[in-house]
Amino acid sequence: MKKTYLLCLIALLSVTLCTSEAQTKKPDAGWASLFNGKNLDGWKQATGSAGYSVENGMIVGTTVVNSPNSFLVTEKEYGDFVLELDNKVDDTTSNSGVQTRSHFDQAANNGAGKVFGRQVEIDPLHRRWSGGIYDEGRRDWLYPVELNAKAKTAYKVGQWNHYKIECIGNSIKTWINGIPVAYMVDTVDNRGFLGLQVHSIGNNASEAGKKIYFKNIRIKTTNLAPAPFPPGVYVVNYVSNTLTNYEKQNGWRLLFDGKTNTGWRSATSEAFPTKPDGWIVRDGTMTILGSAGGEAANVGDIVTKEQFSAFDLSFEFRMSTGANSGVKYFVTLNEDTKGSAIGLEYQILDDAVHPDAKLGRNGDRTLASLYDLIPSNKQPRFVRPIGAWNTGRIIVYPNNHVEHYLNGVKVLEYERGSKEFKDLVAISKYVIWKNFGEAKQGHILLQDHGFEVNFRSIKIKTLSEHD
Repeated sequence: MKKTYLLCLIALLSVTLCTSEAQTKKPDAGWASLFNGKNLDGWKQATGSAGYSVENGMIVGTTVVNSPNSFLVTEKEYGDFVLELDNKVDDTTSNSGVQTRSHFDQAANNGAGKVFGRQVEIDPLHRRWSGGIYDEGRRDWLYPVELNAKAKTAYKVGQWNHYKIECIGNSIKTWINGIPVAYMVDTVDNRGFLGLQVHSIGNNASEAGKKIYFKNIRIKTTNLAPAPFPPGVYVVNYVSNTLTNYEKQNGWRLLFDGKTNTGWRSATSEAFPTKPDGWIVRDGTMTILGSAGGEAANVGDIVTKEQFSAFDLSFEFRMSTGANSGVKYFVTLNEDTKGSAIGLEYQILDDAVHPDAKLGRNGDRTLASLYDLIPSNKQPRFVRPIGAWNTGRIIVYPNNHVEHYLNGVKVLEYERGSKEFKDLVAISKYVIWKNFGEAKQGHILLQDHGFEVNFRSIKIKTLSEHD
């Protein structure tokens, strides 16, 4: 009898302690489920005719022919949040995404409407950009995963993948299976609905019936704190001439503050050019005004007062019609030249209008090319139109590997000083300059080529052997 009483007492105490501990921990405090596993309450279809159903506790999207992109969206809108969900696609031909802070334009597409806003990609295609950020129905790609290539392998086709999306203030960060993927800072959309996409397959009947699965969809909107990102992830920052604390902590700094010409000088003197119709700081931009279209014929180029060796340089530029300019690096100012100072050049050119695009070899004088040496391999969709802002990026690693990017996509790479590089120099306009492009360090240069071009958000990070 005593033994039975003692066992009952122990059992009662165990239940009490476990209940108390569970109430104290509350591991899911603040989280709300967006899908009850039974029906689509709280959701509605915004566009397209793809099917959305509930099967075995999952939302299942099914592709159909002759439908635009389809979206199942939340009836509520959200501002700041952390969203988590699990997703699966069964093959590498499917494409999908998760809309964040998105909107619906009823008048678009002749009254059929369209969804627009930032989308976190589900992209198992060969490029493997899952977790990247695409602006559906508006600005196209914002954060291609070329910018964080190590994260390309995070998504596993045919398996469940856990997505985490953090939208706090004007920042958005993404993770897949615990691996950080994208980090961007935007200037639009502080509130909007969430959505699950089934991508259009056009009239391709062989792709009909493909399924995309979602489950365990939950959101947290209170007591939010930004989760840490590991060092070394590139930030797409659309707040011009600013750096996030994360960028500063990772060694980034501005070369142009948006207000003054501090840190810059003429390529031919120690002073900044003062001619009123030349270089000016205006509306947060460093602008070269248009003149007669000659190379360094108006006020000439400007260069950084500092010199750099291994670095990651990012800049935004906006071209006028027919524009020609460039960003040069490893500029030593030692060469005797009557035109623009000599250096490796990231070409800035209106390819459609300026005749230089048809000169050189194989397009090596077109936008984002290594001028007169290596053409950029770019898709037209990643070139933003004249009058819009493009983002250029040049990475020079300590081992002399160099990469050019345009709007987040790598368009060329080469080994500075290699035999292949020297062979290209030997058949270029630079053959007359001994050891062209091989200096240990040099200035960064913005070129005056007689056309109006605006620059902003010029930022740099020096690289070490560990980067």
